[in-house]
Amino acid sequence: MKTASSIARAMQSFVIEGGRPLSGTVRASGNKNGALPILAACVLASDEVRLSNMPRIRDVETMLELLVDLGADVEWTGPNDLRVDPAGVSKSSLDPVLAREIRASFLLAGPLLARFGHVTVPPPGGDVIGRRRLDTHIHAFQELGVDVELNGSYEMRTTGLRGKHLYLDEASVMGTENAVMAAVLAEGRTCVVHAACEPHIQDLCRFLVALGAKIDGIGSNVLHVDGVDELGGGEYRVGPEHVEVASFAALAAVTGGDLTIEDVEPDDLIAIIPAFRKLGVEMEVSDRSVRVAPGQDLHIVDDLGGQIPKIESGVWPAFPADLTSIALAAATQATGTILIFEKMFENRLFFVDKLVSMGARIILCDPHRAVVTGPAQLYGQRLESPDIRAGMAMLIAALCAEGTSTIGNVGQIDRGYERIDERLRDLGAIIERSEL
Repeated sequence: MKTASSIARAMQSFVIEGGRPLSGTVRASGNKNGALPILAACVLASDEVRLSNMPRIRDVETMLELLVDLGADVEWTGPNDLRVDPAGVSKSSLDPVLAREIRASFLLAGPLLARFGHVTVPPPGGDVIGRRRLDTHIHAFQELGVDVELNGSYEMRTTGLRGKHLYLDEASVMGTENAVMAAVLAEGRTCVVHAACEPHIQDLCRFLVALGAKIDGIGSNVLHVDGVDELGGGEYRVGPEHVEVASFAALAAVTGGDLTIEDVEPDDLIAIIPAFRKLGVEMEVSDRSVRVAPGQDLHIVDDLGGQIPKIESGVWPAFPADLTSIALAAATQATGTILIFEKMFENRLFFVDKLVSMGARIILCDPHRAVVTGPAQLYGQRLESPDIRAGMAMLIAALCAEGTSTIGNVGQIDRGYERIDERLRDLGAIIERSEL
């Protein structure tokens, strides 16, 4: 089932006139994948939490609806400032309709187990990009003393969370987040080995520490969590979205614009800069900003001996899987041939036929690998966005294409990019939102 608002957004489309350089200055939004677990973690607080730099995107709005349904008091106090008072949270079961809107609904399992000792979580929703295991979450909960039954929903109960030495069978981002959120109020010490350590996980851990949690090893793949009796309230600023920074950099490069992206964290770009350099995209990085200069020479840099290079995703600090679609779209405008290797999700690349219909030269080798040869002259087409990142890849293609493109189901793009059409217009794009 879908909510009325999600159905309305699915009926909207972007109409884009391509061929205009994107230039100017844009501020990076707060990190979507940091904001969602931070909001879930507010359930653990014993007092009011005030959050700034919160991205105003559909996934955040859905998480807030879930919190309100549980009994929290939520208020936007500014364009990107939020107040969350969890005192009234009294339910430990999630609304199934809302839960199926976003995969991040499952992030409420850990906090609700820590607060109430029991939780009922329906199967989560999210992007349809392949199998997305929950086994890592369940194993971590069981190790911490949780009994789990699967009967249409996940029924979980504990007589008390107890610290444990955990080895995660994969470096799952959400699995790590759920384990840490459950562990902060558990009895004793929890050691999470083979933890994911992406920037948004680091952000969640720093937020929990700001509320009084004791976590060591932030930024590494081994986290030590010493349980405390309670967490207080406090204030926290959500970190910038490195995926959005890279998305705007790709947009500027393929359209030939002069773009400055402000409020960035350079350390979060450590894997992105060298990968984009393989496409000929140069990013001038300063303390808190990134500039993509005009007239980029988009030539794919061959490996030694003239071999075809590749951009492959992996766990942090490897190239982020959320950027493989964006890198692929940018590669269509670079001279040469490159392999895009998406290791994690077997459906992530299944949108490339849409770019091929625009004129891109792409061979989809299998569900995980695509060979791109450029540059290709792209032409406007009618497209449909299957997920957040594929939607942005289509935007990149449409903005450098000749003619007019229409992208449907833009609610998918809205889930991860704040007011993207308004911000692109401010940079010189011709883009309008319309009802189908």
